[in-house]
Amino acid sequence: MKYTSKIYIAGHKGLVGSALWKTLSNKGYTNLIGRTIEELNLMDAEAVDQFFSDEQPEYVILAAAKVGGIIANNTYRGQFIYENLMIQNNVIHAAYKHEVKKLLFLGSTCIYPKDAPQPMSEDCLLTSPLEYTNEPYAIAKIAGIKMCESYNIQYDTNFISVMPTNLYGPNDNFDLEKSHVLPALVRKNHLGKCLEDDDWSSIKEDLNRNPIEGVDGSNSKKEEILAIFNKYGIKKGLGKVQIEIWGTGLPMREFLWSEDMAAACVYTMEKVDFEDTYSNPQNIRNTHINIGTGKEVSIRELAEIIKEKVGFKGELFFNTEKPDGTMRKLTDPTKVHDLGWHHEIEIEEGIEKMYNWYLSK
Repeated sequence: MKYTSKIYIAGHKGLVGSALWKTLSNKGYTNLIGRTIEELNLMDAEAVDQFFSDEQPEYVILAAAKVGGIIANNTYRGQFIYENLMIQNNVIHAAYKHEVKKLLFLGSTCIYPKDAPQPMSEDCLLTSPLEYTNEPYAIAKIAGIKMCESYNIQYDTNFISVMPTNLYGPNDNFDLEKSHVLPALVRKNHLGKCLEDDDWSSIKEDLNRNPIEGVDGSNSKKEEILAIFNKYGIKKGLGKVQIEIWGTGLPMREFLWSEDMAAACVYTMEKVDFEDTYSNPQNIRNTHINIGTGKEVSIRELAEIIKEKVGFKGELFFNTEKPDGTMRKLTDPTKVHDLGWHHEIEIEEGIEKMYNWYLSK
């Protein structure tokens, strides 16, 4: 890529897309384009085709997706498979049709089977059943990998798929109904600390920025706020404030700072081509690339780190009547290491950076 190349980032306002935009800008790329959902509905094939015809991007990074945590994935199963399939089908096909030089498709490590060997290498794909709660999302992302792979084989395109592990960072989703575990715990601990300190001005400021089920800080009574907090596991009793966490706390998870992920993606766009992603030209499969740290932490350890970084003094309560989900999801990053990329930010530093960002916003 040249620094003046026109690069379209689909989903440029989200956690992934905003990190990519920032990383590319900092490296000197000056011709970045993006569209909000109000400006371009990626589920509208005609609109997507017209956008590519008008703008003629040379490079595309497909970071747009419908995403969420275990509750959202399991609740909105139809939306997760339909919307993700529509978005990626439209963008990938338009990139082929309008002769984009290179496309990067971002998926997720939830593509791997529930009982995949740990750590999970790229060759684990499609070897056994998926985790039930996020199966629709995972199937959509697997379809995206295979679409890129198949277009490359048939049409000689240069479409590459990367599968980041669990991401966190600036512009994350802190909606307690739909967020992933790490941003949810950051916000819960922050609100718990505010309750401890009887800091209602900060609570109302937080709710005005990100209401919970329509409960904001401008006109909600304390009783209403405490009730919605209680529903989402932030409980103020006679003793210490308590933060409820689903499951035993024993599941192990891998987390990657979003700007590390962006650095890996830009590195891939600059240095890696489709032919670098496989070794057997007679059997081209599993060409996607894991983007991860190869390190894991238990949910209990994660919660304790967040509690310490936020300064919450109350109790962490693990509700064992709630599901744990998959017990381990550790990527094998050997492939991306062999291609020349390694992560930089460790979990303790990343959580501190994320909380400082949250407070600044």
